[in-house]
Amino acid sequence: MKAVVTVLGKDRTGIIAEVSGLLYHENVNILDISQTILSEMFTMIMLVEIGEGAQYDIVRDKLLKLAEEMGLEIRVQRSDIFDAMHRI
Repeated sequence: MKAVVTVLGKDRTGIIAEVSGLLYHENVNILDISQTILSEMFTMIMLVEIGEGAQYDIVRDKLLKLAEEMGLEIRVQRSDIFDAMHRI
């Protein structure tokens, strides 16, 4: 299943490493990634594929826990829901 992961927070070392490391350990493949820094605010959007053996709810909950630990805002949406919300 594909999902969209967004990350927002004050820029600091290790954000990409922590988020991508968690995804790796949960058998989630990053299909596309875009990141930038806007006035010291780190922003990243990833399109990911949640693979066999990984469950959406578990991945989402672990990312939310990581967000709390790192002082970030991380959101995870199934791509079909994301697409429907942004369709004109």
